[in-house]
Amino acid sequence: MEKFIKITLAILFFLCLAKMPYGYYQFVRFAGLIGFAILGYQANRDGRQTEMIIYGGLALLFQPFFKIALGREMWNIVDVVVGIGLLISIFIKPKESQP
Repeated sequence: MEKFIKITLAILFFLCLAKMPYGYYQFVRFAGLIGFAILGYQANRDGRQTEMIIYGGLALLFQPFFKIALGREMWNIVDVVVGIGLLISIFIKPKESQP
């Protein structure tokens, strides 16, 4: 499930580079909020606190209720960096949590 969410979000973020209708970007914000919230919950459940904080911050960044105005160019950079980070995180094995 975690891999599916990461791949789906990465694809959605990369598609933001194309000229899309405004509704698509709204959808991506909702999908990002929900996807990162789920990933954050799973990371917290598994004792991966650093990942939980990162996913929580990303959920806040992409949330659609109080928009953060970064401009199109900056959002494109954020989308690419986050999309690449999500894809890389699929292949990195998380460290075992210390008891």
